[in-house]
Parts: sequence; structure tokens; C-alpha cells
Amino acid sequence: MTLDRGTVVTYPDGATVSHGTVVHVAPAGDGRTAVILDRTAFHPVDTAWPDQPADRGVLRIGGVELPVVDAVVGAAQGEQLLLGADVPVRTGTEGWSFVVAHVVAGDGVAPGASVEVEADAAYRAALSRGHTACHLASLALDAALADAWRKPAPLDALGAPAFDALAIQESRILPEGSRDVYRIGKSLRRKGFDPAALEDLGSLAARVDALLAEWVAADGAVRIVRDGEALADRRTWVCQLPGTEVRIPCGGTHVASLAELASVSVSFATTATDGGLELVMTTAAERA
Repeated sequence: MTLDRGTVVTYPDGATVSHGTVVHVAPAGDGRTAVILDRTAFHPVDTAWPDQPADRGVLRIGGVELPVVDAVVGAAQGEQLLLGADVPVRTGTEGWSFVVAHVVAGDGVAPGASVEVEADAAYRAALSRGHTACHLASLALDAALADAWRKPAPLDALGAPAFDALAIQESRILPEGSRDVYRIGKSLRRKGFDPAALEDLGSLAARVDALLAEWVAADGAVRIVRDGEALADRRTWVCQLPGTEVRIPCGGTHVASLAELASVSVSFATTATDGGLELVMTTAAERA
């Protein structure tokens, strides 16, 4: 068995249980083993853009249950396998195959073994609510700051100036929410953004929350559209909002409908930095 084919992933369709075959095992440091399967429902963390953390769960092999202590994206060329932070290219780079590495304690897993994968469904659901809320909040923030631009700017998926895409420094999906960090420095000001729009954070939060309340109340359908079943295949988050449909490239997991959310709200904080400002948006999603 070789690593010339990437892992087939079923989590974009909402699966938390899958069955697969071990195609490769490799040392993962500290006495741990990376187990590569041909198919998995387990969502890994991608070190290139580690916004959503890995699933929690177990592998079941021959009646033995092995807790998964981590799950990362691996990249292979032939028989060479690199894991996590050692992967030198972005997921999807031509000439590489991309796999989900399930990291377990100890060794003893052999290629060819049949494996049942089970991800913690409750934890996955909480992250999915957080990830959907994060996308909604970023779009609402862009819309709320649309009047803060003095020059034409690239637009987001709803046609507003793309503050989120232009200023984002870090995004972390959390159970039932997210934390996004934005940098407002010379580069963003040169693009035409006026930092004065951030002087009244309470008013900004109120405008964002009003949009979020309108969108969540519409109970729009959410789905993941993908070009193929492999880990490296392009995936797109598609969400029905009042009067429109929004599409954003995304490799994470999401709810199937905004009806799964009772509410989404945001709060803001700023910190002065050398040459600019750091804006932190914390998003909270309440389960319906």
C-alpha cells in the first residue's frame, strides 16, 4: 500500500463515523504513531490555516479502542510522509498527496488493518456551530464597516468591502463560537480604511448583531459543496441568507441549517500596537 492517493474524507457531509483501511503508519514523536487510512470521518487541523481544531474521538482496530490524541494534515511524495508543521506546502499543491494522520499513543497498528473511526459527535457539533457563526459574523462585520472605506476595496461574498479578508491575522474556531484577530495598520489605511470607524465598539457590535439576528431568524439552509471526496479537493460553504446565497471557500465543518442556532452575537476589544491597532472579535453562538 502506498501514499499516492489522498485520504477520502466524509466529515464535510456531516459524518462522524467511518470505516477504512490502514494504508501507512509512521512515527509521530514522543512514542506516538500516525495512522493513515484510505477513508475517514475525522477532521484534522491544517497547520497552513489552523482555524478549526481537530476532532476528538477514537479508532477501533480488532476490538481495541485507541484514543486519537491529535489529527493533522500530512503530505506525501512517494513514500516520504511529512506531518503537521513539517508540511512545506499548502494543502492541494500539485505533486503531493494529502492525508489525514490520526495520532495515537504507542504503536502496534499495522498496514492493512480494518479500522472504525468515531469522532465525538457533540464536540463536532459545537465546533460546527462555532464555524458557521464565525462566517456569519465576518460577513456582518464587513457590512457594518462598509462606510469606513475611502477608496474602492476588494469585495466579500455579499458585495461589501472585505475588511475581514484584508485585515485578518488569526482566526480560531471554538465550541459555540470563534475568536478573530484583525490588524489595522499602515497597509490597511493605505487601502482606504478609516480606523475612526472603530472608535465606538458598542455601536459596531450592535450593528453586527442586528444583521446576525436577521440572518439567523431566516433559518437558511447550509451545505458544503465539494469538487471531490479527497482531503485536498476544494470545498465551499454555501448558506442561504434572506434574498441571496453566499459562498465562501472553507475546509471546516458546519451546521446543516441556521435553524440549529438560536442566536449569534459578537463583542469587540482593541489594543494599540506599534503602528496601528489590533481588533479582536469574539463570536458566541447559542444552540437552538
